[in-house]
Amino acid sequence: MEYPEKVAEENLTVMVEFILLGFSDLPNLQGFLFGIFLIIYMSILIGNGLIIVITRVDLTLQTPMYFFLGNFSFLEICYTSVTLPRMLTNLWTQNRAISLMACAIQLSFFLTLGVTETFLLAVMAYDRYVAICKPLYYPLIMNHKVCVQLVVGSWITGIPGQLLQTYKVISLPFCFNELNHVFCDVPPLLKLACGDTTVQESSVYAAAVLFGMVPFLIILGFYVKIIITILKLPLVTGRGKAFSTCSSHLIVVSLFYGSGIITYLIPKSSQSGTEKVLSLFYTIVTPMFNPVIYSLKNKDVTAAFKKLLFKILA
Repeated sequence: MEYPEKVAEENLTVMVEFILLGFSDLPNLQGFLFGIFLIIYMSILIGNGLIIVITRVDLTLQTPMYFFLGNFSFLEICYTSVTLPRMLTNLWTQNRAISLMACAIQLSFFLTLGVTETFLLAVMAYDRYVAICKPLYYPLIMNHKVCVQLVVGSWITGIPGQLLQTYKVISLPFCFNELNHVFCDVPPLLKLACGDTTVQESSVYAAAVLFGMVPFLIILGFYVKIIITILKLPLVTGRGKAFSTCSSHLIVVSLFYGSGIITYLIPKSSQSGTEKVLSLFYTIVTPMFNPVIYSLKNKDVTAAFKKLLFKILA
């Protein structure tokens, strides 16, 4: 009985890195996947970068709505940059090792930026609520100082809790080091931990509810009030315009929460590799489509893009 315990203790002392398996089960597609993810990453940087530029330089977009959109695009760039460069490096070099410290840093940034996104999406919903339900008070309520405070609050609110969450997960005793994922995330890390992780899982679900579901319910509450207000508008054209200002945000919310909720609220014993695909969805696909969604669904953004393009080509 003592010998296995000694072996386990020895294994724990040398656990200084993880192996990100990623797409190692597709050896013939490594080059193809590298090219696909490189294109996706470049499109995220360029698309969201353009939104940041036009929301800063175009005079017609100097409103709270586009101030939040510019900050959201910056967040999407940061959020994706936490995971994609490492994925590209692993695919190119085939060296999938990541140190415990690097894993902890990646996890802390990933969780913190994820929480920032949930709060910023809620702030954007609040902005639409005030604009549609309280239009006369909109300039007073959503002044520049308030907008800055809401953005700063979104960025810093989740930092203490997510740093603590990261510490709790990384400090667990691990029996294995092969992480069946494309980056360091909580659910796959818990699968490698020794012994009973019920307490840690409960902590993860509590954090998911507090920092994920609560903002989501707030967003739903705002949109219920928005829809009720819109349906009371006398003109059909007025309703269409009001809905169009919210549709882009609703699509982004659906993409982000749809995959994120499934990943974090399904027990790890019930998941069979689907979290790997879903995590790619809300960390890569949503940021990639964010500029496209706002360009197609928002005439002001489309016009600003065309104006910027004309200036560049002129």
